[in-house]
Amino acid sequence: MEHFYIITNESKDSDFKITYRIRDYLLQCGKKCSIQKQGQKKNGKGYTDINCLSDDVDCVLVLGGDGTLLQAAVDLADLSVPFLGINLGTLGFLAEVNKNDIEQALSKLLKGEYEIENRMMLVGYYGKGTEENTRALNDIVITRKGTLQIITFTISVNGQFLHRYSADGMIVATPTGSTGYNLSAGGPVVDPKAQLMVISPICPHSMQHNSIVLSPEDEITIEIETGHDGIRQEVEAIFDGSHRVTLCTGDKIVIKRSEKTTGIVKLNKASFLEILHRKMCDWK
Repeated sequence: MEHFYIITNESKDSDFKITYRIRDYLLQCGKKCSIQKQGQKKNGKGYTDINCLSDDVDCVLVLGGDGTLLQAAVDLADLSVPFLGINLGTLGFLAEVNKNDIEQALSKLLKGEYEIENRMMLVGYYGKGTEENTRALNDIVITRKGTLQIITFTISVNGQFLHRYSADGMIVATPTGSTGYNLSAGGPVVDPKAQLMVISPICPHSMQHNSIVLSPEDEITIEIETGHDGIRQEVEAIFDGSHRVTLCTGDKIVIKRSEKTTGIVKLNKASFLEILHRKMCDWK
């Protein structure tokens, strides 16, 4: 790797002190380093403009936390460039490098002592004709908008009706996202290298509340129905906790595996189960 691109969460490194520390280290090692401009925002959907990255970028360093890395991964999915997350926040699964271990981590990276895990992504098609689409690395969540209300919706898989739900929402998660909102909603934890989709209802108003694990080849359709007492419903589809789309009665969203994947640089040789064990101890 010769050229690195740094994306910084400015709320966690407001003076770019850590950012410049990384840049200076890489330059001293004879590498090229570019930094996303402070205050730069992408026009429209997303946060990072893919056009700002030159073709010779070999790795994207993301400073912040899991949320920052998720945004960067979706914005730059068309580049097929791996990401290394440097955690400046709290508990995280994706950003594995601690800010106190940056130089040690970069040294391993430059020596080639790493692996790249290709993580599955989702894509959701929405709108009246489902002509628009947005990707997600963690999950796509259908949730209520505005006042507290029960959402009524139906789920079909590969065109076959599965179930009609009355719930606070629905989570469609990747293996990477299984340790996020899906886990909080009672869904299963999945090895992030797996290829599958998990759908988990959020506070369903029935005795049927189990998650369902589906093949990565499956296509999930969620259609918003008329609410109780014939009320027109308005809900949100939220992609990785960031991009939001409003859906109304009669609208549907079609979710399936994206053709794109996200490459995550792994410097730690600990297995997923070892990491999960440590995280579970931290949660106590």
